[in-house]
Amino acid sequence: MQTLGVGVIGFGSMGKTHTYNYRSLPLFYDPLPLRIKLVGVADVAADRVKYAVEEVGFELGTTDWRELTARDDIQIIDICSPNSRHPEQLLAAMAAGKHIYCDKPLVVGQEAISRVETALRHYQGIGQMALQYRFYPATLRAKLLIDQGFLGKVISFRCAYLHSGSVDPSRRMGWKQLKSECGGVLNDLGSHIVDLTDYLIGPLASVRTEPKILYPQRPDAKGEMVRVETDDLSLMVAKTSNGAIGSIEASKIATGAEDELRFEIHGDKGALGFDSTNPSFLDAYDVREPETPLGGQRGWRRIACVQRYQKPACFPGPKFSIGWTRTHLASLHNFLEGVATGWQPEPSLQRGLYLQHILSVAEKSAAVGAWQEV
Repeated sequence: MQTLGVGVIGFGSMGKTHTYNYRSLPLFYDPLPLRIKLVGVADVAADRVKYAVEEVGFELGTTDWRELTARDDIQIIDICSPNSRHPEQLLAAMAAGKHIYCDKPLVVGQEAISRVETALRHYQGIGQMALQYRFYPATLRAKLLIDQGFLGKVISFRCAYLHSGSVDPSRRMGWKQLKSECGGVLNDLGSHIVDLTDYLIGPLASVRTEPKILYPQRPDAKGEMVRVETDDLSLMVAKTSNGAIGSIEASKIATGAEDELRFEIHGDKGALGFDSTNPSFLDAYDVREPETPLGGQRGWRRIACVQRYQKPACFPGPKFSIGWTRTHLASLHNFLEGVATGWQPEPSLQRGLYLQHILSVAEKSAAVGAWQEV
């Protein structure tokens, strides 16, 4: 079995999440598609680098990410840096012939999209986006049912990814709230819910988007009040190429929400529902079930998807409740299978560009106040 070296760029929350996954994979999958060695980590904060080497187990650390793309003993580059850094890091990793696992969004802005799109035409490596919500057993099951025609003709949908942290006016601006860092809730949470909607019932054909900034000013890292430039909420009405219409919402001002991704999809033959706060189950309604006598067997039922992944998944077992980190593990395993076999997994880097095109169209819709074709 081959062993490949990994270099992680960015050791904030997502860098730690991805590192946890690399270290945990041997417990959750048997056999592994390949072995992983945590060779290098890069972060602008020297204390994070020191911690990653001394406590987490990376062989080396640096504050210059270019050292990782230049190393021959690193074959996989994992990009977990702020959004604005992605283009340069992607281009360097592709030029160096590395396999790439990239957190969302791939890149933001038409210029960056064009540069990366050109490079991807010549890229020979394996690349995947970390769009982990595709990898709940419940969302995997939903995709199978939809592809098998369970819903019939899709009529409407309601999809949302909700947080509540920005309801607090004293919350300080982080990089995800800065336009200079390509922040905003549409690019952050919207990446996930727009991708999942398009993946399940797309393609999306046209969108009409309305953003909202809750407070015109917030404190920066120094406590000084600065102007807010990015959206706290983005509400989108979307139409699919098959004629369905529905809403897609991304919000960090949904009072009472924790980390909640939801969808409801209605067709003329059935309906499906999912809520990530109860992630073990997929709700399904089948019009083909008899409704007589006295209701027959018609009604919503809960499909116990739980952790019923297919082999080589082997731990902790199919009946134990599932959590957020498990979906990241499944997503990473999907990527490493592609690297081991030479098969391009989905969601690919090309898919990441397509997703960013949809989000760019959504931003244009908000700017001009009108429907835009995708």
